[in-house]
Amino acid sequence: MKFEKLTAYLDSLRGEGIPGCDLVIYRDHEMLYRHMAGYSDAEGKKPMQGNETYCLYSCTKVFTTCAVMQLVERGLISLDDPVSDYLPEYAHLMVEDEKGLRPAKKVLTIRHLMSMQGGLDYDLKAPAIKKLIAETGGQATTRQIVEAIAKKPLHFEPGENFLYSLCHDVLAAVVEVVSGKKFSEYLQENIWGPLEFATASFRFNEDNLSRLCDQYMYDGEKRISNPIARDALPYRLSENHESGGAGLICDVRDYALFADAIACEGTGWTGKQILSLQTIQLWSANQLSPDSRKTYDTWRRRGYSYALGVRTRVDPQLGGRGPVGEFGWDGAAGAWVMIDPFHHLSAFYAQHVRGCGYAYDEIHPTIRNLIYEELDL
Repeated sequence: MKFEKLTAYLDSLRGEGIPGCDLVIYRDHEMLYRHMAGYSDAEGKKPMQGNETYCLYSCTKVFTTCAVMQLVERGLISLDDPVSDYLPEYAHLMVEDEKGLRPAKKVLTIRHLMSMQGGLDYDLKAPAIKKLIAETGGQATTRQIVEAIAKKPLHFEPGENFLYSLCHDVLAAVVEVVSGKKFSEYLQENIWGPLEFATASFRFNEDNLSRLCDQYMYDGEKRISNPIARDALPYRLSENHESGGAGLICDVRDYALFADAIACEGTGWTGKQILSLQTIQLWSANQLSPDSRKTYDTWRRRGYSYALGVRTRVDPQLGGRGPVGEFGWDGAAGAWVMIDPFHHLSAFYAQHVRGCGYAYDEIHPTIRNLIYEELDL
């Protein structure tokens, strides 16, 4: 397997305004392919080395929902538990829609949060959040941030529509309450440590900052990327906030080993089991109601629906190659993960370009199609 078309495609992306990228493909714990293209710095003087770190943004969500599925597998929580069983401030929520402001009629559950059908939004500057950050001098904890999120009314009754939101940040607080640990400590003990991660973190340190790939904002009309602050991480709302929705920093190696473990029936290269196959199948099962699916389809992930925190392939006739059940997600700077448990196949792609709709519409599906074409799957 030479993956010549895939290599040529990755090399071509610099001409589309992507300064640098990195892709790794695993199957049955064997690295089938690794290719880096372009540069890690805005000046174009540092060729990609493969040890660069990235802000994962929403690729963080796959770790968060994996952690929740571990708790489900261990019988510590149920997907249909009320969120208020763990976070009391979610017991008496309000809904604000075209009918006005009123008490919610339906109970918000863990499943609603997992499937982005909770009615929350992504307003990082909501009054309650801003007030909390000011009162705590920027030191608010994850648990405090999530309490502030609860003060804003829902946009619809839980379960009645799909709205991408801070639902997974709330899930991080659920994990903290159930485990009795900080979210990062739980991940270290139950995912990062067992897979021997080297870089995953919710904060910048001397090591990951020294290797951080320069970050950009995309100009879709000109197909160029303009440098922004390297360490911009807007979803980290305070010094002590560990965002389950968008807060992680790591390198390609770490994420690829995680994806490989999930693709191989939940068992990593170290022999440690992260999840059972049965739980993985539940995690990746479509959760959207017809109304929610209509909303999700506006995202143009052709052939996919949304499961418990991940996209899931439901129609192999749309969007190109790949089997039903392939799943994963992506991030605001263009990172993308693909997990195929049927073939024990996984891939992780990283770039560091925000506002790049071209990545979701063109780059990710093209990479997926070329992988399956090369492997004749």
